Amino acid sequence: MNQNSKYQIRLPIVLCLGLAAGVFVGATLNTDKHTTDVNQDIQKFREVLTQIKQEYVDTVNTSELVDDAIQHILQKLDPHSAYIPATDRIAANEDLRGNFDGIGIEFNIFNDTIVVVSPLSGGPSEALGIQSGDKIVKVDDKNMAGIGVTTTDVMKALKGPRGTEVKVTIQRREKQIDYNIIRDKIPQYSVDVAYMVDNETGYIKVNRFSATTYEEFQASMKKLKDKGMKKLVLDLQGNPGGYMNMAIDMADEFLAAGKRIVSQKGKERKYNAEALSTGKGDFETGDLIVLVNEGSASASEILAGALQDNDRALVVGRRSFGKGLVQSPFDISDGSELRLTISRYYTPSGRSIQKPYEDEDEYSRDIISRYNHGEFFHADSIKFNDTLKYLTMNGRKVYGGGGIMPDYFVPLDTSLNSHYLNELYTSTAIQEYTFKYAEDHKEQLEQKGLEQYLRKFVVTDDMLAELMRVGERNKVKADREELREKKKLFQVHVKAQIARKVWGNEGFYPVYNETNEVFQQAVKLFDRIPAELDRSKL
Repeated sequence: MNQNSKYQIRLPIVLCLGLAAGVFVGATLNTDKHTTDVNQDIQKFREVLTQIKQEYVDTVNTSELVDDAIQHILQKLDPHSAYIPATDRIAANEDLRGNFDGIGIEFNIFNDTIVVVSPLSGGPSEALGIQSGDKIVKVDDKNMAGIGVTTTDVMKALKGPRGTEVKVTIQRREKQIDYNIIRDKIPQYSVDVAYMVDNETGYIKVNRFSATTYEEFQASMKKLKDKGMKKLVLDLQGNPGGYMNMAIDMADEFLAAGKRIVSQKGKERKYNAEALSTGKGDFETGDLIVLVNEGSASASEILAGALQDNDRALVVGRRSFGKGLVQSPFDISDGSELRLTISRYYTPSGRSIQKPYEDEDEYSRDIISRYNHGEFFHADSIKFNDTLKYLTMNGRKVYGGGGIMPDYFVPLDTSLNSHYLNELYTSTAIQEYTFKYAEDHKEQLEQKGLEQYLRKFVVTDDMLAELMRVGERNKVKADREELREKKKLFQVHVKAQIARKVWGNEGFYPVYNETNEVFQQAVKLFDRIPAELDRSKL
């Protein structure tokens, strides 16, 4: 989780142990004992590199050796300190920036052909008239069709700095059209969707905490409140985190003034900080349920922990990931970046939710181990350490040492898994079929409208049979038995994907959430919120 907050003490640029910069420019910043020790280590490293450069039998790229050495050093610290080479830095930060530079399309690869699923709203491709269904056959006169092109190949060809030009040749039915596209900033949204589940209940899905998340969240809240929202389901399932300040700002919307949201403590006092809520919240009293699972980490856990410890929300789902370390970025002289863990964070009750990481292999296998131990299916398979017991504001027991345990546990529904369905997705057969269906029936579907589609549209047996045929063309062996046994699951996925092609996420999530077992349980729990949050579990 990156630190970037008005609530935090900003770190000085010069931390440095000189891991990368010091090798090349030396580290003579201070003369205290710590710096002297570091300089001695750097001198040893410099001598080894010099001997390799001069004496080793083969020619060696010492810059690559340094990068590898830094990666290895950081692996000895904790699982989340990281080194990002200069060549990878822009891509690594795109998700957190909330935008990237490109031509502004959503695409997929069907039958070795790049197909425009949709031009992104406000992007340069939309402005030039590129349409859904267009096939990209050349980029800068280089053939891109029928050559085994990959998603990575497409991204490399189409993304680039804002203001640069790329020539894209489009196949639209029988004719080819050349477009000279000037790349621009393309927004990436961290709030997937906000819609009303019923007349009083809103739903917001947040996929990460980027630089624009709070702004997006405020707009979503306003939209739902204007529609009469009195209750909210906030979905953080699978959200890996991001900027801490975004989670703090969101927590502030739900908490009355003066409540502790999060605190952090480091080895040095300058890294200690605490965030308290203000009086600016716009949803401080409405009923609130927060959804988490094993993929909810970092900033997601800060938000869920703050609301749980303050007895403000009912947390529903499965135990979260367990990342309680704070990273801060440091610039290295060659343009690379060091993301170094500088503190631990603590929820309002005082608990650290960081799971043990002394054993690197065990840490990396933790989620698989949880599944194998039965934790995804039975809450009582989770053993808590009583020495890590804490109390919420109302005296409910909560535990540190490994993620946020929900107030209401929802087991994983294995009936919602299908190997055949997964293969249809992996081969892009389901994307290809639903894209074509939506294109062929778009006018008819739009005329009837989303509300009628959600209530009345049924995926027929003939549609599923055609999906099987597309799968077979994409080298997926038909599994008619599994399709028959899990017909409802297949129908929901096909219906959701068609809705996404026509109405975007506003159409997709109301259908897809029929297979979201955590969401389905959560909406039944609003009547239990007062009793659950006031109940003492001493």
